[in-house]
Amino acid sequence: MSDLINVILLGIIEGITEFLPISSTGHLLIAEKFGLGARSDLFNVGIQAGAILAVTFIYWNRIWQLFTQWRDPANRSYLAKLIVAFLITAVLGFIAVKMGFKLPEAITPVAWALVIGGVWMLAAERLAARQPDRTEVTWRVAILVGFAQMVAGIFPGTSRSAATIFTAMLFGTSNRAAATEFAFLVGIPTMYAATGYELLKVLKEGGVHEDWTAFGVGFLVSAVVAFVAVKWLLGYIRGHRFTPFAIYRIVLGIALLLLVPAGA
Repeated sequence: MSDLINVILLGIIEGITEFLPISSTGHLLIAEKFGLGARSDLFNVGIQAGAILAVTFIYWNRIWQLFTQWRDPANRSYLAKLIVAFLITAVLGFIAVKMGFKLPEAITPVAWALVIGGVWMLAAERLAARQPDRTEVTWRVAILVGFAQMVAGIFPGTSRSAATIFTAMLFGTSNRAAATEFAFLVGIPTMYAATGYELLKVLKEGGVHEDWTAFGVGFLVSAVVAFVAVKWLLGYIRGHRFTPFAIYRIVLGIALLLLVPAGA
């Protein structure tokens, strides 16, 4: 029962943090270090896929439009940019894996990423606010978003949503809603691909030794909570900046640096 509660709490944390610009991977690592227990890579990526499923439902009409009305030049161009951004992330991610890269397991680098990312968010939002309101996603934005996803994947605490949203806002898509939509849509194939890759890797390494009950509960809780969180966020950003999230990141990061011994 205690482990089931931990799984539910991890699902809630993932669902809230995956699309809010505060880093889901960083928060999961912090939660595991502070008593919720270490989980397999497959579990962590799987509950992220639960959150992605929620966004798939939220953006289903937009996704359906892109695939069924691809003859429309605007839809065809947007879909092509999503594909290119995803492929950049996928190729760079595959290279990183082949080079033996592994995510850090210490709290200190996550804390620094939270602080640096929060400061960057404050600066980026101020710079974006000075630009004309632009909703178009340019090829430059699409390419840079692909790279931003990779950077966020390498450094826990960076936040994939923060990296992609603010990259889009700084380099051409200054409208918050438009930048957020592109960032979330490109995250859908990215996280599904990551989940599939982890599953194949586990099978190749000798079979699945996963607690599928915990996996299923975490996946479901994450999906439900993420649906609510994303619905709220999309309404919030229509009239508010991301400043509170940046301040939260900075405060949490500084608290971790003060409370946790270096390298712990």
